[in-house]
Amino acid sequence: MDFAETPEQGLLRETVGSIARRFGQDYVREKVRNGQKTTELWDALASEGYLGVNLPEQYGGGGLGITELTIVCEELAAAGCPLLLLVVSPAISGSIIARFGTDEQKRRWLPGIAAGTQKMVFAITEPGAGSNSHRISTVAERNSAGYKLRGQKYYISGVDEAEHVLVVARTGTDDRTGRGRLSLFAVPTDSPGLERQHIPLKPIGPEQQFTLFFDGVELPADHLIGTEGDGLKQVFYGLNPERITGAGLSLGAGRLALEKAAKYANEREVWGVPIGAHQGLAHPLAKCKIELELAKLMTYKAAWLYDNGLDAGEATNMANYSAAEAAIACVDQAIQVHGGNGIADEYGLADMWWGVRLARTAPVSREMILNFVAQTSLGLPRSY
Repeated sequence: MDFAETPEQGLLRETVGSIARRFGQDYVREKVRNGQKTTELWDALASEGYLGVNLPEQYGGGGLGITELTIVCEELAAAGCPLLLLVVSPAISGSIIARFGTDEQKRRWLPGIAAGTQKMVFAITEPGAGSNSHRISTVAERNSAGYKLRGQKYYISGVDEAEHVLVVARTGTDDRTGRGRLSLFAVPTDSPGLERQHIPLKPIGPEQQFTLFFDGVELPADHLIGTEGDGLKQVFYGLNPERITGAGLSLGAGRLALEKAAKYANEREVWGVPIGAHQGLAHPLAKCKIELELAKLMTYKAAWLYDNGLDAGEATNMANYSAAEAAIACVDQAIQVHGGNGIADEYGLADMWWGVRLARTAPVSREMILNFVAQTSLGLPRSY
């Protein structure tokens, strides 16, 4: 076993961190409050080639893996600059196209995704399906020109910033099981018949959420990604990177919260000593640190398994679960350490709460992860 990062990975971590710290949490908070995008940060990372480190070199990427993209995500979040579009564009969409796209599709879309000049977001969630992807009702019907897309998607991130959205749609039904046969389509966001509706949320980041309506969107046949009807398997090739890089964002947020808490506990004095000298504050912070490091081990184990072509499903789910829980605990304890200042705007902790709390629900809920572990790892009967 070797738990040491390579020199290249260490340099990547250091360099991305230094770029992110030039911007910092205050930069992101100001952008979010003014309804603006973090374009300057995105462009700074793009100029150094850090947005597509996981994508193949022949298409402009770094030729590395999800491990390296997770490092990028973690260091950005640790500096207070989490970028959700790194998860949905290079991690999900980029991974799927690199694996299942034709040579022409790779040449068409991967260079832009790798360079950050184009973004491709991902649409699977529907109001009536939730976590049950087999009940997806968005339909792509084949016709002489290609496909016609009808349906609705819900809570789709960053559509207003993207040139394409990778849509999961039903293209048939399995006669034996009755489940939908799913396929993947790259849909231009300016397509006639595609409308979006903004979903107002608590401010957790610069990326906005949308409901999408597909009303007879016409797609040429070459916008089908991979094999028609085999989309569910292809989707999970992208969802594992989503969960790993999402865990990286949680790890970074937890680090930032602990850094703030430790600094405050060292500087704030009551009864003549720093409050961090009291075990009532020191021990909970130490517990958070332990849980965060354990989550980090699982996250990078999952990334290693994925990058080496091994079965990463169990580790990926455990990484997502443990990193989310650790980040929530870190932010919550940091707020507690700060007392009333924990909700003061000056300290930037209250703004972090909604972001880390979301990680318990998305991209996959804690309950569905527990279902997966119970059924797959422990062999227990399905409850649904």
